[in-house]
Amino acid sequence: MDQGLVLSVRRHGETSAVATLLTAHHGRHAGLVRGGQSRRLRGVLQPGNQVSATWRARLEEHLGSFVLELDKSLAAPLLPFADRLAALGSLCALVDTGLPERENHPALFDNTAAMITALDSEDVAWRPYYVQWELDFLRELGFGLDLSRCVATGSVDDLVYVSPKSGGAVSAAAGEPYRDRLLPLPGFLIGAGPPSDSDILEGLALTGHFMDKHVYAAHDRSLPAARDRLVQILQNRAD
Repeated sequence: MDQGLVLSVRRHGETSAVATLLTAHHGRHAGLVRGGQSRRLRGVLQPGNQVSATWRARLEEHLGSFVLELDKSLAAPLLPFADRLAALGSLCALVDTGLPERENHPALFDNTAAMITALDSEDVAWRPYYVQWELDFLRELGFGLDLSRCVATGSVDDLVYVSPKSGGAVSAAAGEPYRDRLLPLPGFLIGAGPPSDSDILEGLALTGHFMDKHVYAAHDRSLPAARDRLVQILQNRAD
């Protein structure tokens, strides 16, 4: 048995469904859920829900089947909040499409579970937390950004840009001649105060650039539509 977060569900035959989970100890993992289209299991198989999962198969390489028990419904409370629901859809879609199957990422599981819980908390500023989650996701995939010092000079002061090639921070002085080719580095990502709406959008543009470059374009794919939807909702609210 393992703990899992539901990422996606698709119909299979007349009554079953194929569910993909992010599990605590077996990474992104798919399995057949018999009766998955029933009213009872439709409530369990909502993206973002936390479940206990038992997987069985004759051979390791087979799809196999899941027996799932709902531990916590994390999706239903977000239904009245379009932006939070969009953030949930975005992170589930990114993990579902960007993470190699059955590659263990326990830290990503913990971060994702905490992020989903934060979306349901009125006491948490979830938007900067979400941008940080995308940065952590990139790091888990092996494409972490170095925002701690200037990639050109080694300086730790006045970091305001990011190189779109190296993913390293660039200081204002070093980046001035190339400012039109560099990505803005919003200050909240390096501890320089709370973010504005435009800072959040710049943070998403930053992470989106590197996810597109390293994870999706490399495989001739685009960022998930659910992630585009989140950016559009936040853009509309900032205008």
